[in-house]
Amino acid sequence: MSPSGAPVIGTVTTKVPARLDRLPWSRWHWMIVIGLGTVWILDGLEVTVVGNIASRLSEDGSGLAITDAQVTGLAAALYVAGACSGALFFGWLTDRFGRKKLFLITLAVYLIATALTALSYTAWWFFIFRFLTGFGIGGEYAAINSAIDELIPSKYRGRVDLIINGSFWLGAMAGALLSVLALNTSIFPKDVGWRLTFALGVVLGLIILVVRRHVPESPRWMFIHGHDAGAEKIVAGAEREIERETGKKLPEPGESITIEQRRSIGFVEIAKTLFRVYPKRSVLGFSLFIGQAFLYNAITFGFGTILVNFFDVSSGSTGYYFAAIAFGNFLGPLLLGRLFDTVGRRPMIAGTYILSGLLLYLTAWFFNEGWLNATTMTVCWAVVLFFASAGASSAYLTVSEIFPMETRALAIAFFYAIGTAAGGISGPLLFASLTDSGVVGDAVIAFCVGASLMVAAGVVAVFFAVAAEGRSLEDIATPLSVRK
Repeated sequence: MSPSGAPVIGTVTTKVPARLDRLPWSRWHWMIVIGLGTVWILDGLEVTVVGNIASRLSEDGSGLAITDAQVTGLAAALYVAGACSGALFFGWLTDRFGRKKLFLITLAVYLIATALTALSYTAWWFFIFRFLTGFGIGGEYAAINSAIDELIPSKYRGRVDLIINGSFWLGAMAGALLSVLALNTSIFPKDVGWRLTFALGVVLGLIILVVRRHVPESPRWMFIHGHDAGAEKIVAGAEREIERETGKKLPEPGESITIEQRRSIGFVEIAKTLFRVYPKRSVLGFSLFIGQAFLYNAITFGFGTILVNFFDVSSGSTGYYFAAIAFGNFLGPLLLGRLFDTVGRRPMIAGTYILSGLLLYLTAWFFNEGWLNATTMTVCWAVVLFFASAGASSAYLTVSEIFPMETRALAIAFFYAIGTAAGGISGPLLFASLTDSGVVGDAVIAFCVGASLMVAAGVVAVFFAVAAEGRSLEDIATPLSVRK
């Protein structure tokens, strides 16, 4: 028996983590990035489409009896609530049954729910399947982030994780531009165009599902759960493929690790690990997720409404503006990601959170003074979110690498769910009511609340962020199954 009381099924000494970390970048890693990371594009597409078609859904002739505030408020909150629930449910299953099984199942849940969203004929149907779409996406966050960090070499982990999470904004750009086309009534009737945007998500999801079938299980998960022969086979296959690709023999791996293999880890042991062994890291995880969740869920779901209510932009044109801020969001992780591996986690996490918060305060001031129009407002948001996007992506990186292997997927799910529930459910509900009022001062309040939470999270990172750059996951947080 292990110290926690879980039955030990065997003991194995392995160099699998060291062998994975010493691999050079290769086609094998690109397959993982494409197969797993592209789902963030779907998430970005989902969130953005709803924000941009909100005004159209509430118009007569859309086929749905629903208000603008219900779309950007209640439906958005239900999507996030579904994501939180799905993250916890599938996160537990991911740690118990493996990464690969779950990232196939969660994508299937997303596909079915999105297809049924496109068929919505009443508001309650739309609400139910927005929740279930979020349920699948939330499970993706836990399964995918854990798998990516366990398969990517330590020296590339920071930048790859940030860019993959930042690819959400490629989907956001696609969703924004797609909404312009879908909302053009000279091409599609009012009750058809918005349905086609969801249908596109299904098509993209099916393509990703085909690619994902070739992504391997995490060898780190496998050797801990008694599948050491399978882990050896996957790593040896990757090594042979990379040696053929580079024409060079790989260097010898570093130290081995001895593991007492177990089928599962209990909730009690996971809770003790998070809150008794790593309390400062837990505070850090909460802070980062609450800050970014409030800012992003509130603003992403409501940006189209701001343009329509305050700047008289037509509902069919909001996609152009959103595509601009989405591009700024993607550039942040793309251009700043490498610095998280070189300059370091603590200065970059703290810096991006604090700077984006301060710039948001400045934007709120300009907006309150009436100095902005639709174009300059969009420019301000693009600059704010350039830094905020890198910071928000680092939240997922942080909670996936600072806790032990056996708790990784559930830790991601837990902090995502709690932080997002605090900021991502209350955010859209509060923001929808404030922006829908048409009063500038109300919107400024929402901006300042988001800015304050981002700055506060950055201050927490100054003191509690972990210098994880270039280090193996086992060095950052010793696995619970390591033989003492």
